[in-house]
Amino acid sequence: MIDWRHWHNEPYLVGGLIFLGWAYAVACGPLRGRLGGDVLRFPRWQAWMFYSGLTIFYLAVGSPLDQAGERFLLSAHMIQHQLLIYPAAILFLLGLPTWLVDGVFARLPFPGLRRRLLHPITCAALYVGVLSAWHVPEIYDWALQDKLVHVIEHVMFFGAALFYWWPVLAPSRLHPPVNPGVQILYLVAVTIGMTPLFAFIAFSQDVLYPTYEYAPRLFARLGPAEDQLLGAVIMKLGGLLVTFFTLAVAFYRWHYDSEVRNYGRP
Repeated sequence: MIDWRHWHNEPYLVGGLIFLGWAYAVACGPLRGRLGGDVLRFPRWQAWMFYSGLTIFYLAVGSPLDQAGERFLLSAHMIQHQLLIYPAAILFLLGLPTWLVDGVFARLPFPGLRRRLLHPITCAALYVGVLSAWHVPEIYDWALQDKLVHVIEHVMFFGAALFYWWPVLAPSRLHPPVNPGVQILYLVAVTIGMTPLFAFIAFSQDVLYPTYEYAPRLFARLGPAEDQLLGAVIMKLGGLLVTFFTLAVAFYRWHYDSEVRNYGRP
């Protein structure tokens, strides 16, 4: 059964998060003048969001939830993924000051390649492709059996989520968000692109992942088939709720911009 007192403290997890937190503090602290930031003003609100994103990332993969998702319940694993894709990735991007991102971009080579990677079509394809590939039964179960592969899976989910949110939340003037009208089309397209994965898991007549099929049951009434359906529902509903809210914001901004452009007033 689950040891609810067990929290992961592996060096690569804790050390990696501490390094990111330290690098952010240095970049937004003593180095912010060199990167184009206001030397007299530390971005406190953005720092709060950035460190909240790192905290949620740790809660997703370092708390006992990871043990539940790795050994017992697909639905618990789906909750992990939702935490990585939505609050963790969103807060991470919102916590990055524009001057910091553009200051780093300006020092990197291959701007043309970067522009192609951050194009909405590329971002959508990477997100849908990464999530779909990792849910192939053989690959998904491999990750459950091999700790290193499981770590790679979660890092790739988080990275794919950053690409997914870039066209909407990009903290950059060099590679800014697309306009609200395109955001609406983009979000709808990704939702449609993710639908086959949901249908594959939700409507499968078989239990797709052997680890969960033969795992001890944490809840007597939640068998492997019911757990699989619940996992698919968590994946779909979580995505729809966040997407619906984001679509509403994009539609409002699109309408507002249209009013200003056509009539000179909101």
